[in-house]
Amino acid sequence: LDSKIKIDYYYSSIQLRAIKTLKIIQKFLNDEKEFIKAWQLNERHYGSLTGLNKIEMAKKLGNEKVHQLRRSWNLRPDPLSKESKFHPLNIDIYKEVPNKNIPDTESLKDTYFRVINFFENDIKSKIGRENILISAHGNSIRALCKYLFKLDENQITKLEIPTGNPLLINSNKDLKIIDCKYLDKERAK
Repeated sequence: LDSKIKIDYYYSSIQLRAIKTLKIIQKFLNDEKEFIKAWQLNERHYGSLTGLNKIEMAKKLGNEKVHQLRRSWNLRPDPLSKESKFHPLNIDIYKEVPNKNIPDTESLKDTYFRVINFFENDIKSKIGRENILISAHGNSIRALCKYLFKLDENQITKLEIPTGNPLLINSNKDLKIIDCKYLDKERAK
């Protein structure tokens, strides 16, 4: 990561791993300005699969079904019971999120509309004038990539988002991408 990059606005989901990642980046950049935490940038809600690892999911549903649920555009896992300790309604960090906005399950399509609505209302107007850094999750970043790179529903299901390799996107204010590159060239594909 080029420590000479100047960031004007930082955004993070409200989930701890994105917040911790953002704080590590800020420390590296020697920039500890306040950042915006937005529940709309959270990871996709996996419904009844929440709290299970991949092996447990596969035992419950089979590998093929898990792959379909994780990568399809519009399939949702079964809803998570509102009584589950994993349901956002029962987790303190979600207390500020209106209950009507907390799903019991989501598809990638649902995640896309949640992320892009926030992007269009809160971030898009800064693009082309300001440097923005977003610390989020595989599916929320995948949704944003679908929008920015104009990917179709088939392309988005195949897109891999590498963990811990920032993607630098240069665009104009109309979101026309000028160039983009992963900052860790060794891990870029």
